[in-house]
Amino acid sequence: MKVLVVDDDVVSRMVLMHLIDSCGKFDIVEAEDGADAWRQLEGGLRPAICFCDLRMPRLSGMELLQRMKASPEFSGMPFVLVTSATDKDTVTEATNSGVAGYIVKPFQAEQVRIHLANFLDQAADSHEHLAEEPALTLRRLGINAERLLVYLSGFQNQLAAAAGDLELMLGRGEQQEAQLRIDRLHAGCITLGLQGAAAALKSFGPGRLSNDGVQAVLADVTRAVAHQAALVRDSAAA
Repeated sequence: MKVLVVDDDVVSRMVLMHLIDSCGKFDIVEAEDGADAWRQLEGGLRPAICFCDLRMPRLSGMELLQRMKASPEFSGMPFVLVTSATDKDTVTEATNSGVAGYIVKPFQAEQVRIHLANFLDQAADSHEHLAEEPALTLRRLGINAERLLVYLSGFQNQLAAAAGDLELMLGRGEQQEAQLRIDRLHAGCITLGLQGAAAALKSFGPGRLSNDGVQAVLADVTRAVAHQAALVRDSAAA
């Protein structure tokens, strides 16, 4: 999913892009100001959400928002205003203009993640559906449904333990050790037929593991395992 980040301050733009990247797997597109963003949108860019600075030359954040709301193609796109202003008038103007929300500089990862939550949920749903049919998994492994449920439950416990262990590893800068742990979880997903979850665990670039990003993916994978277990139970009861 594409995320558009618009800010004329290159440092603020890079910080926000890093925070978005730490929340999950997104295709981040940057624009140096509102005019650049509008040029890209007119050129065919179709982001799922836009994070835009308020005060910029050529075309401000509010002016870009007004253009997007007036366009049938972009009127429904969530638009998050990025500002250092916290005065009541600014917030009121943004709300009345149809902004989906706002974050205040200096921003925190949790502020960003709140606005990306719906898209992370969609990604998790896609991981759940990219999985082997339970009947195929049973035949491939030569086990019954009861045994597969034991495996899935055990894997959930491994994911819970890995979340804490990986947080400690990444806090100590142990990128290689953390990657090895993720690779083992990836192998577990492949064994259990969870192709979408396996792909999510392979989405990190070498040496680019961040705790926020890893924890977000682990949460998605855990949901995928729970979803698969529910399918196994349903098929066994049918």
